[in-house]
Amino acid sequence: MSVPVPPERQPAEEVAARGTELDRTDGAGDAPDAGSEPILPEPVRQRIVALTASALGTLAPDELPAALRRVAKFAPNRRARLGGPAIATQLASDPLFRQRVAARVVADAGDLGAAVADGTRPAVADPVEVAALAYLARPGNWRDLVEAAGETVRAQADSAAVAELVREAEQRAARAEHDRAVAKVEAEKLRDELARVREELGGLREEVRVLSKSLRMAQAGQRRANELLATEKGRAARAAADYEAELRRLRAKLADAEAAAGDARQAAKDARAVNDARLWLLLETISQAAVGLRRELALDPAHRLPADFVADTAAQRPEAQAAARARALDNDDPARLDQLLALPKAHLVVDGYNVTKRGFGEISLEQQRNRLVGGLGGIAAQTGVEVTVVFDGAERVHGLPPAPRGVRVLFSKKGETADELIRRLVRAEPPGRPIVVVSSDREVADGVRRHGAYPLGADALVRRLSRS
Repeated sequence: MSVPVPPERQPAEEVAARGTELDRTDGAGDAPDAGSEPILPEPVRQRIVALTASALGTLAPDELPAALRRVAKFAPNRRARLGGPAIATQLASDPLFRQRVAARVVADAGDLGAAVADGTRPAVADPVEVAALAYLARPGNWRDLVEAAGETVRAQADSAAVAELVREAEQRAARAEHDRAVAKVEAEKLRDELARVREELGGLREEVRVLSKSLRMAQAGQRRANELLATEKGRAARAAADYEAELRRLRAKLADAEAAAGDARQAAKDARAVNDARLWLLLETISQAAVGLRRELALDPAHRLPADFVADTAAQRPEAQAAARARALDNDDPARLDQLLALPKAHLVVDGYNVTKRGFGEISLEQQRNRLVGGLGGIAAQTGVEVTVVFDGAERVHGLPPAPRGVRVLFSKKGETADELIRRLVRAEPPGRPIVVVSSDREVADGVRRHGAYPLGADALVRRLSRS
């Protein structure tokens, strides 16, 4: 039976470990009888577990309880740490296992183990080691040995606590003595500083007296300066009033001059507008008359001069005249295309796929488009004409390269053909502008001809591109 120790004699570690028992429960989970097993000090419990963990490796597998067979496979330094609760429970609930462990532990302890097994406590032995061996060997006075070890552990803990308190008190005393020395030094410094501050205060008082005298003199000078400033402000105000009056008079004259100049500019502008309107009306009348005459006569561009006809009549016989007429330019001759593109402000509109399928239909549509657009870029650069090429199906074309300068690439939208887009382009042009439409489609040629355009076959453009 363990004798309870008064709370004032128990160290904090013992109070914290008060409720720790080596044998917590038996296999069924019931609490063990408090009278059969004493409350072990924590160092004694840890030493018992460590001795048992070391002895597990020396026991045969059939000598080990089933609960500790897995723990026995651990490394020796891990058995006590990982299997401590299981070892303590088994020692408390299995006397046979405890006896097997005690036999090996006592044998390993040598003379100390033999003395403890006989119930003797050597005077120079570690009380924790004696208590652990006594708990395992269970001699007749083993409870007294365990209790004595507990008393010794508690006494050692109390001594350590008292020594710690003494050490802390000594440290506090040393710090207090140091603080007193520092305070004494600081007091001396403060006294010196106070004397210096008093000396500086005397100097500052004298400086304040001098500055006060200077301030009074400065204030008197400021008052005189303010009086002079007021006088000068009056003079400046009168001069400013005279200046403002003169400025208003000059501004009035400037406004009158600007109004007269504006009237003159407006009169000149109106006169120039009348002249421009008369000139525009004259030019527009001449232009409309020329367009109307061209529509009435339906003349194609002249590729021969009147003297050429006179020379042909004088120099050729009838069969030569027939051969000359056979050599006249037709709609597929690239020379006729060059003549039309030479007209001022000409606009070339190309039916894209109609030309590419006749000229180079053996390649893919993408290659056809790129080849045609590139060739038209060369024509635009050479002639300076406006070029528009029209293809079918914008929704089926993606990622087009940029068109050359001077070439416009259009695709018909869904529900509209390239032929309809070409006719809309021709109708959008002003009357009288030379428009050249390249397409071998008869309906396209007839439609654009009714609107004053010049239709040419696709072969003319193909031959012109191959020549380039």
